[in-house]
Amino acid sequence: MSRRRHSDSENEGGQAHKRRRTSEPIEIEDRLESLICRVGEKSTSSLESNLEGLAGVLEADLPNYKNKILRILCAVARLLPEKLTVYTTLVGLLNARNYNFGGEFVEAMIRQLKETLKNNLYNEAVYLVRFLSDLVNCHVIAAPSMVAMFENFVSVTQEEDVPQVRSDWFVYVVLSCLPWVGKELYEKKDVEMDRLLSQIEGYLKRRVKTHVPMLQVWTAEKPHPQEEYLDCLWAQIQKLKKDRWQERHILRPYIAFDSVLCEALQHNLPPFTPPGHMPDAQYPMPRVVFRMFDYTDAPEGPVMPGSHSVERFVIEENLHCIIKTHWRERKTCAAQLLSYPGKNKIPLNYHIVEVIFGELFQLPSPPHIDVMYTTLLIELCKLQPGSLPQVLAQATEMLYMRLDTMNSSCVDRLINWFSHHLSNFQFRWSWDDWSDCLTMDLEKPKPKFVKEVLEKSMRLSYHQRIVDIVPPTFSALIPAEPIFSYKYEDESASSLPGYPASVTVGNAIKNRASNEEILTILKEVPNPNQEDDDDEGESFNPLKVDVFLQTLLHLAAKSFSHSFSALGKFHEILKALTESDEGKLHILKVVYDVWRNHPQMIAVLVDKMIRTQIVDCAAVANWLFSQDMAHEFTRLFIWEILHSTIRKMDKHVQKIQQELEEAKDKLEKQQHKRQKDSGDDEDMDKNSEDEEGQLEEQIERLQEKVESAQSEQKNLFLVIFQRFIMLLTEHLVRCETGSVDITTPWYKNCVGRLQQVFLMHHVTIQQYMGTLENLLFTAELDPHILAVYQQFCALQL
Repeated sequence: MSRRRHSDSENEGGQAHKRRRTSEPIEIEDRLESLICRVGEKSTSSLESNLEGLAGVLEADLPNYKNKILRILCAVARLLPEKLTVYTTLVGLLNARNYNFGGEFVEAMIRQLKETLKNNLYNEAVYLVRFLSDLVNCHVIAAPSMVAMFENFVSVTQEEDVPQVRSDWFVYVVLSCLPWVGKELYEKKDVEMDRLLSQIEGYLKRRVKTHVPMLQVWTAEKPHPQEEYLDCLWAQIQKLKKDRWQERHILRPYIAFDSVLCEALQHNLPPFTPPGHMPDAQYPMPRVVFRMFDYTDAPEGPVMPGSHSVERFVIEENLHCIIKTHWRERKTCAAQLLSYPGKNKIPLNYHIVEVIFGELFQLPSPPHIDVMYTTLLIELCKLQPGSLPQVLAQATEMLYMRLDTMNSSCVDRLINWFSHHLSNFQFRWSWDDWSDCLTMDLEKPKPKFVKEVLEKSMRLSYHQRIVDIVPPTFSALIPAEPIFSYKYEDESASSLPGYPASVTVGNAIKNRASNEEILTILKEVPNPNQEDDDDEGESFNPLKVDVFLQTLLHLAAKSFSHSFSALGKFHEILKALTESDEGKLHILKVVYDVWRNHPQMIAVLVDKMIRTQIVDCAAVANWLFSQDMAHEFTRLFIWEILHSTIRKMDKHVQKIQQELEEAKDKLEKQQHKRQKDSGDDEDMDKNSEDEEGQLEEQIERLQEKVESAQSEQKNLFLVIFQRFIMLLTEHLVRCETGSVDITTPWYKNCVGRLQQVFLMHHVTIQQYMGTLENLLFTAELDPHILAVYQQFCALQL
């Protein structure tokens, strides 16, 4: 016994000892990861000595942890692009000490580049190529092999029958590497580089740029031109070349180690052929460079680089990279932005604000969730209370001044950002500075913007608070108090035809009457659409819907929860009242009538009705474009409801498609299993055959559901675009016959909203392009309307 116990305890001790041994390498691996990831951050010693020390540590660990070190270095090259030159220097030092490791790292990077391109991770691929190009400066990669890679990239522009966005991306990669490596490549291979740049120039001249107007934040070119991203980068590279490739902003730690690095042996890149075009490839969309400030806007301190100086590109690129790396942690992100290297040489606050607004207004959609930008700007204001709020206020003033030419989607985002920002600073703002909007037509962009901001602010506060913070002169722009409008409220409404029924229905709901009892009461409601002597069939009775829904929502008007609960409880009655399309339209009309002063309530109730299938998406679209809503057409809440409706439809289709894919996978596995086990047992064979039969039936049903949902989705887009075309055509004809200028505020808004629908839902709309082209956007359509469709088509050409 004692012997066994002794062996047990020995075994336990052995296990513990073993565990300790296995955890040790993990600890070392974690330590290596932490050391590599944190190099280049704030430290008491210089960056150069930190790099030298880290290179020594990694060299010592190479025999045991080579694969781990390779993995970490490849990951930081892809995921921490803002510290690009720090890591290229580190790789250069390691290559100088261990030539084989340098070769393995280059091979691993090429493998990773192929993988990222295969997986459509084009942004990360840009960083990998840039990293490889900077390794030329660190004497890791031979310049001729880098030029050869660039030549292969540029050769993509000669391919036939490929989308322009594919060629754009390969040209962008080459141009965006040149601020880092252009000087070195020109010194070694000037003839080849000249040939490369002339090929790029030829490509840029023949590019189609129909898409540009759709992606511009402003339609006006003054005070700052809104340039297409490749044109702008080309101008910056041309200026850099003219300046003999002298660039003064990139941190280049490898210069300090030049004597060590120039002794190192270099590697040739293996021949890299860009992967061929695949139909399912998703290339990055073209962009327009956002410009808001120039050197005249930052009066004190360092001068802002010009829009065509390469420094501007490098600074903006690095700030975008910092946001991309840290966007989930707003405090870290703000601190990293403010500790940007070289911040004393530039007006950093202006650059940061411009880059953040550039991302927020990026079309078709911002890289990150909208609210992130609000929280990031608030955090920056807290960290720099003496300087950043002033720059932000100056930017807001500029944006307000340029509202007339601003894209509709960007105005919406500006409204949401500004109201959210104000709610964090007690809604304090110098409203009197914007009093110029009070003398304008309320449909003009400036008064419209102020009105929408106040309405959004009210959602984040309450009505009286908004009345108190805004000067009395702004009373015309203050939103109405969000109260319920019940037309059967008191005795004065007793002459209305539905009044007696509304009292009876109200009492029945209060007394918890059953659905059948309420439906019986509603049967007695007179039908204004039917003559007394007309007994033929039962036509739709709008008064029935009016009486029931007005009364129900009146009783549930206390809160969102009460209203949701009421819709759920009387779902059966509401479904019965909305069997016809007229019923669905009328129910939406009633919701608007009772809550017209509370747009947020309208939006959430419509959303709830779609979810519970009381109304369908096409009915919502028809209602929003109906004559009854024409006076609200340019209001923001209308478009929020429309986009939410389109997204609901999209999610519905995706959900059924996913169910179908899962059922198909299950069937495939089942068949594979049966083939493997065939002949083992007859009963089992029979059971699996039954299961397969059930699955096949389920797949058939799901396929029908997918087709039906897609047909519904296609119909929704047809309804929306048809209504847009009708409204715009009527407007154009009216202006033509009356010899009036077509570009009224309403027209600009309507065209902006049409562009917005295309951009926000571009992935879904592309599936139905053939139908849209055949039925709606035909050659006979007015060129003003057709231009929007052509701009959209050009985005993916």
